[in-house]
Amino acid sequence: MHRLKIQQVFDNAWKVYAASFSPSPVQMKAASSIMACKSGKLGCNVSVCADCGHMDFHNNSCRNRNCPNCQALLKELWIDRRKAEVIDAPYFHVVFTIPAQLNPLVYANQALLYSLLHKCSAQTLLELSADRKFLGATPGIIQVLHTWGQELNFHPHIHCIVSGGGLSKDGKLRICGNGFFIPAKVLASKFRGKLLASLDSLYKGGKLSFSPSCSSLADPASWASLKDRLYNTSWCPDIRETFNGFGNAIEYLGRYANRIAITNSRVKSVGGGSVTFLAKDYKNNSALKEVTLSCCEFIRRFMMHVLPPGFQKIRYYGFLNNRSRKKNLAAIFRVQGRQRFGSMLAGLPMDEVIYKVWGCNIHVCTACGCLSMRPLGKTHVLRN
Repeated sequence: MHRLKIQQVFDNAWKVYAASFSPSPVQMKAASSIMACKSGKLGCNVSVCADCGHMDFHNNSCRNRNCPNCQALLKELWIDRRKAEVIDAPYFHVVFTIPAQLNPLVYANQALLYSLLHKCSAQTLLELSADRKFLGATPGIIQVLHTWGQELNFHPHIHCIVSGGGLSKDGKLRICGNGFFIPAKVLASKFRGKLLASLDSLYKGGKLSFSPSCSSLADPASWASLKDRLYNTSWCPDIRETFNGFGNAIEYLGRYANRIAITNSRVKSVGGGSVTFLAKDYKNNSALKEVTLSCCEFIRRFMMHVLPPGFQKIRYYGFLNNRSRKKNLAAIFRVQGRQRFGSMLAGLPMDEVIYKVWGCNIHVCTACGCLSMRPLGKTHVLRN
């Protein structure tokens, strides 16, 4: 049976890693799922040709959100749902990052501080957008948390797709020009102030944990010194692109929404206890370079990006907030006179979704070529 390269890495070194690093239950589950994915250990789907009797067996995937083998269909369904929320306005991609000095503290308080990153990013965009000199309205915002850099290092940051239009307090629709409507320096200053003030409040409330890598910050003098340095550091949000229409923006963010730390396609080779993968070198015009790590070190880095159980890495704000999204969109579409896109996949059975997205007809028999393949059902793994 062919094993994907990611699975080969885990096959080689998971036991060694687990013995050395005591992974958490959610990390254990992620690793177990990745190693079992499409291997037959999770059962399979069986189909048979009504004409020639040929049978096909398709091993079940694990559907774990950390598995690089299970994200393609989720991505397409997510993009399809988001396209139905298009408004006629320019869209922008903004990335909020934090200074590297905060990384150990964030890792020691993942659920708490990942949520804080989401909250401060959204509040920064919403409060500045409400100002008449910028937009004077509430935009739609989709945010995605990523925690990795190209070499699987720990690098938490928030990707945001922000609409250049939204509803004002009096219910009017305001649309900006082609350039991003908030100056980068204003955005950076606001975000820095919000995040550091919130961190200081958590610190004074005794709500932060300190791992050995950031234990010095438990001392109030060290905390105050770090805070002063960070206030005097220039924070630079990345405003990456202006999109020619919401559809393009969503396709673009779709690459981020269900992405995990690394894909199988980036892994070039596994063998001799090491793994070599491709990474962009941002200091060299994003040229691709090869990075080689021991399998155990690769797994250690990969496991850093397994999110806390139940954590929502994709969040919606502004007129796209979950509570009033439907009402807000209806108001915007009414003013604009149309809904630009609609969902193409909603309500379709999975065989039709697969055909529409990839042009693959799962009813074609691989033996006789007739459109006669029919599902027999699923097999399941017996558990002791």
